[in-house]
This record gives sequence, C-alpha cells and structure tokens, in this order.
Amino acid sequence: MSTEASAASGIRAPALRRRLACLVYEGVLLFGVVMVAGLLFGIVTQQRHALEGHAALQVFLFAVLGLYFVWFWTHGGQTVAMKTWHIRLVAESGQPLSRPRAVARYVMSWVWFVPALASVQLAGLKGGLPTAAALLAGIAAYALLSRLHPGRQFWHDAVCGTRLIDTRADAPRLG
Repeated sequence: MSTEASAASGIRAPALRRRLACLVYEGVLLFGVVMVAGLLFGIVTQQRHALEGHAALQVFLFAVLGLYFVWFWTHGGQTVAMKTWHIRLVAESGQPLSRPRAVARYVMSWVWFVPALASVQLAGLKGGLPTAAALLAGIAAYALLSRLHPGRQFWHDAVCGTRLIDTRADAPRLG
C-alpha cells in the first residue's frame, strides 16, 4: 500500500508527540536491557576496567539492541513501549514485518543518532553536555522532518518500506 493510498484510506501515523513519548519510554526500558547486557558482557569477558574492551562492548550492545528490536517487530510489531503508546510497526503493505526488513529498519534507525554523534566527534567536543545537546538537537530535527513526508512517517520508515500505525480502539484499522 503506497503512502498516498494509506493516507487516503484513513490510516494515519500516530501523532509525532506520541511517537516521541514512546521513544523516551523505550529509552527508559532499554536502560535496563543495556545494564543487564553490559553485566553479562563484563562477566563473560572478565572485564576489569570500563575502558577495557570498550569497542567490543559497543558492538555487543549494538547486536543485543538489534535482537531486541528485530524480535519484537517480527513478533507482533510492537515493543513494550510501543504497546503502551498504542503504536505498531508494519510493512508498507500493512503486513507484519519480515526479519530482513526489521533488520534493515534497525540499522537505518540509527540515522536518529549518528549525525549528532559524528558532529560532536568532528568538532572535538568532550563531555556529556555537548553530546546530550547535540543528540537532542539531532533528534528534534529528524523528528520534524517527518512533517515533510506525505504520510507523516519517519524517513527511515520510508526507505525501509515500513510504517508506524495507530492501534488505539478509535483509530482507523488496516483493511
């Protein structure tokens, strides 16, 4: 189903404010996932210092987060945060996501963060405050770009052939 066809049939994306609230809640939940994964990594690798094996830990956490999202997106289309905020991820056709499409969306979704983190790195800025400010500015800019999409979808969804839909009882349903 094309974006124009889905917009014409009354299927709409959740409001941007709800999607951003879901993002914040997802971050809170992922804090626990990352903490447990980091603990397991430290135990298995016998890590004694935080900077020891730093790159390997980042790769491990990237994979753990990927498994988290891909599993939830391919098993019902909703993470815990998405269920709470009544948001579901589906293919553009309205069908459940395939594993390759979910993996592609996970990788492409990093476009939320990579430009901001790269700009901090390239500018030589250090510390949590510049990083947090750059991330907030980058996320806000990227979120506002969804206003330019005809179906109000995020651009990584447009690229991956996926869409977020509203699953509240009063929201229009996919046919």
